[in-house]
Amino acid sequence: MYSRIEPTAPGAEPPPVLLGIVTEPSLTTPIPAAVLWDMDGTLVDTEPYWMVAETELIGSFGGEWTREDGLGVVGMGLWDAAVVFQARGVDLPADDIIEWMTTRVLEQVKAEVPWRPGARELLADLKREEMPTALVTMSVRRMAETIAGAIGFDAFDVIVGGDDVELAKPHPAPYLHAAGLLGVDILQCVAIEDSVPGLASAIASGAVTIGVPLHAPLDPGPTHTLWESLAGITHADIVGHFAQAKAVASL
Repeated sequence: MYSRIEPTAPGAEPPPVLLGIVTEPSLTTPIPAAVLWDMDGTLVDTEPYWMVAETELIGSFGGEWTREDGLGVVGMGLWDAAVVFQARGVDLPADDIIEWMTTRVLEQVKAEVPWRPGARELLADLKREEMPTALVTMSVRRMAETIAGAIGFDAFDVIVGGDDVELAKPHPAPYLHAAGLLGVDILQCVAIEDSVPGLASAIASGAVTIGVPLHAPLDPGPTHTLWESLAGITHADIVGHFAQAKAVASL
């Protein structure tokens, strides 16, 4: 659209005409207030490490644990998973189970951090663009801080661990808590998840949700978007997706 040229008075010099200059304000692309990240399976592929720990723990009590069993607890809160392990014969209090499991997984992480493709690169790009971020995981805080500390730069403004909230994913509480700590509206946030419970938690919180499936398949649906990978994804892609999601929601 071009500006309207008012008629000039008789004998007056006409004003210069600037072709192609838009004088009316353009629509501003909405920018997310923050990007909220899951950890296990999204930032790092630690699920195989957890499965090793689960197999060893249950085996030490004479039980058996298969890969399919392990997939069944992917994304589950640790205290909920501890109940499953107790039902399979682990005769320990839930807190002791979680402490042992976390220590065993961290032993493997210290040998090698299994970063997901594109995750650190995207975090670095978000950091350059001064986009607030939070790590929202059902792993306990000491593990979350270890992973975050291995990234190589101060990637997260806020960390929410499984021991920081009373209600685990798939309840929205972890994401709502992260948004509250950041001081932002969860409805203006993007959440990135890989598991069914995590996806449900993010969707229920009201965040614009992106699923990046890894070990467990995620079903498509109108409540979220599925991406194959974070490899090559940038801040601009996150902003563009957020704007598109908000535009569709307003229809």
